[in-house]
Amino acid sequence: MTDGLSFRPMTAADLDAVVAIEFAAFSHPWTRGIFADCLKTGYEGWLMFLGAQQIGHGVINRVLDEAHLLNITVKPENQGQGLGLKLLEHLMARAQAQECLTCYLEVRESNAPAYRLYERFGFNEIGRRRDYYPAADGREDALVMAYTLLDD
Repeated sequence: MTDGLSFRPMTAADLDAVVAIEFAAFSHPWTRGIFADCLKTGYEGWLMFLGAQQIGHGVINRVLDEAHLLNITVKPENQGQGLGLKLLEHLMARAQAQECLTCYLEVRESNAPAYRLYERFGFNEIGRRRDYYPAADGREDALVMAYTLLDD
C-alpha cells in the first residue's frame, strides 16, 4: 500500500485540503487559522500523498534541541494501512535532520490507535496533562510521550 507514497512541505495554498482531512478525521480538529499560524511562525508542516491523492499531514516544531510533534493526521478511509507509521517516520527523520535529541507529543487518553502507534515506534509515556483536550462531555487528559532521536 505504500508504493507511490511521497511527502512535500505544506504551504498556505494547501490549507483547504488539509482542513478537509482534519475535519473528517477528528471530533475536535485544528482550524485553518491554527495551521496558518503554524506555517507563519516557521513550524514544519508536511503533506503525505499516495500517488496524486493527499491522504495525510503532520506538523512538527523545533525548540532548541527538542522536537514537538503537534499534529499527525491520516484520512479516515486510509487509516489502518500502516500509513500513519510512514508519516510518523518521515516527521521523525525531519526532526533528526534538525539535530533534535528528543521528540515530545501529547495524545488524547481515549485515542488508543494513536497511542499504540507511538508506543510501537518507540515513544514512552512520561506524564499526563489533566483536562488538556476539549471533549464532548467536558475535558480529556493528554498523555505526554517522548522519543529519543539522537544521543548527546
